[in-house]
Amino acid sequence: MHREDNEKKMRVSFDLDEVLFVSPLTHKTEPELMFPFNKIFKERLRLGTPDLINGLQALGYEVWVYTSSFRSERYIRTLFRLYKVKFDGIINGNRHLREVQKDHKETLPQKLPNRYRISLHVDDETVICSWGREYGFNTYQLEAQDDDWKDKIIARAEEIRGKSEP
Repeated sequence: MHREDNEKKMRVSFDLDEVLFVSPLTHKTEPELMFPFNKIFKERLRLGTPDLINGLQALGYEVWVYTSSFRSERYIRTLFRLYKVKFDGIINGNRHLREVQKDHKETLPQKLPNRYRISLHVDDETVICSWGREYGFNTYQLEAQDDDWKDKIIARAEEIRGKSEP
């Protein structure tokens, strides 16, 4: 039996906008989807997104989306399936409000990855990454175009996994 079979897999989550969905004017992107899908799904994926997600899963990680957008889970799953990517979990704005914010009187941060046992969250927003320090979750801030982004995220995930193993 493999080690992963009797242990919980480490989870890595990604924001969508400006992380996985980027503008071809400012970032290298995956090829546009074929007609008619390119008319339904107008978002463009950062170059290397399918390779990174599938690579993380091959290394034994669960890969999730954690976005504050209100795109439906079905929309997100369908778009990524067209790129041969299958997420292990999706948290959108609706799910976050229902399961995390719930009936809390104080407004909680728009993302709390540790509530879903996510070990590393990749985001572009400085405020989300600063909340990681305050609320106790690990982040990787992905900013502008970076040809080495996949290697850096895998290295960060491996560093966190290494610290959590006995």
